[in-house]
Amino acid sequence: MLLRTLVTGILLAASAFAQMSSFPKPSYFRETFQKTQMKVELRDPVKLKDFVAGGKLELSLKDYLALVMANNTSIQLQMLTLETPKNAIQRAFASWDPLATASFSSQRSITPSTSVLDGAASVNTLTQPFQARFSQTLDTGLQYSVNVSASKISTNSGFSTFNPALSSNLSVNITQPLLKNRGRYVNRLGLMMARSNYRVSEYTLKANLLTLVNTAESAYWSVVLARENLKVAESARATAQQFLDYMQKQLDLGALSPLDIYNPQQQVAANDLAVSQARFALEQAEDALRLQMGVDLDPSVRNLPLVLTETVDFPNIDSLNYDPEAVTEKALTYRPDMRAANQRLDYDDLSIQQAKNGLLPNLALTGSYQTQGRGGTYFQKSNVFNSDGTDSTILTMIPGGFGDALNQMFNFGYPVYAVGLTLSLPIKSRSASMDMADALVRKKTDALTVRSTAEQVRLSILTAISNVNGSKEQLKLANIQRDFAKKNLDAEQKKYELGTEINQNVINAQQALTAAESNVVQNQINLRRSVLNLLTQTGDLLDARGIVVQ
Repeated sequence: MLLRTLVTGILLAASAFAQMSSFPKPSYFRETFQKTQMKVELRDPVKLKDFVAGGKLELSLKDYLALVMANNTSIQLQMLTLETPKNAIQRAFASWDPLATASFSSQRSITPSTSVLDGAASVNTLTQPFQARFSQTLDTGLQYSVNVSASKISTNSGFSTFNPALSSNLSVNITQPLLKNRGRYVNRLGLMMARSNYRVSEYTLKANLLTLVNTAESAYWSVVLARENLKVAESARATAQQFLDYMQKQLDLGALSPLDIYNPQQQVAANDLAVSQARFALEQAEDALRLQMGVDLDPSVRNLPLVLTETVDFPNIDSLNYDPEAVTEKALTYRPDMRAANQRLDYDDLSIQQAKNGLLPNLALTGSYQTQGRGGTYFQKSNVFNSDGTDSTILTMIPGGFGDALNQMFNFGYPVYAVGLTLSLPIKSRSASMDMADALVRKKTDALTVRSTAEQVRLSILTAISNVNGSKEQLKLANIQRDFAKKNLDAEQKKYELGTEINQNVINAQQALTAAESNVVQNQINLRRSVLNLLTQTGDLLDARGIVVQ
């Protein structure tokens, strides 16, 4: 009998605590009781010193983007946007979290006697009830609870047959929905919606990263553009100075009027101004580049000169040929914002199913089983009370304890069974009806959003391809213009040396060559940016740059 009692108790305890594996672990107590750390520590920029060589920060485009992904504050902020929807997935499991409660109290009461049956002038009673309950809702909708209760009552009243009186009670209650909230699919809708929303957040993150990486790479090419413009300005200044030196020699030899020296001197001064402006423009572009990769946060690196290893020339521009329909079809399939719009339709389907479930009446099957036991010191008497009101004679006193109550309870000799049905029928539920109406409106809105997004994707792809083709053509024409500008300057210089041309025409030719060279550089960078924009619009930029989001 005792073995049967122990086995039954172990099985009940195991079933109660099977879903609470996290409770005994030390991590449970650390998470629950440790002091919350309110201070946020931000890490310093990383990997910057890996690219320092010869007192300079030397960066290729690949190395620069690696630093951007590691240190850019805006990108770190975007990465944190996944944490909230990730937490929402765990929060969706809360519906099935088990709950254990326990209570114990001890109460002593002394009351004046109101009957000769009490056997004393005052009644002294000690009551000590205990109750423990374990409950959980399963993902099938089934709700169950296990309740264990026990009590001890001791008194000086002569009326008690058991003193102290010990009792125990074990009950199991279940409720299974039959219409509303029935089945794993309906009960897991909240979890599936949280996961769907998380995928939307992932696609949104990638779309935002495309924009941020585009901005970061554009800043890289802005520095390259400023660097090449400075080279053009310095080259123009050197050409103007060389022409001024030639004219100064003619002036010194008396072959030139002093009035003719001012024009080349003015050109040198104008070129000095252009060099100064180009140098300050380069510094501003470099400061913006340092911000993108977090260099401004490290005092030991922030003032180092930048050396960008990428050249302005675009190799084999004739290979930049794109089929608009094929590129558009790929973008409609893989672009993050397009995938996010389609994923919202899946979320809407789940929302409609959830609203449909809310319209159903609540019909539930209930069942319960209860067993009980009694124990304590038993006083067997000849009669309850004598005719004169005095306490009857105690024939036998049988000592007992709490084990008797438990043994009697686990023998299941005094069971209580119950089974029933409960129905909650909404005669009219405006709230549930409007939830369904809102869900259908959101589905239609998101369907139109998918169409609108697809139209914008197609337009952006066609525009990006047109820009690439236009940049290619403009770069070719700019190179032709520069070649003619060089030939014209050589011709003007030779004619001036032969005395058939004035110096103003030579200076004009120098200015034309400088503008042509600057135009070539600008169109080279424009082509780089056009390709960059096309990769962004197709959603291939991260893959093309070897960036993996984890």
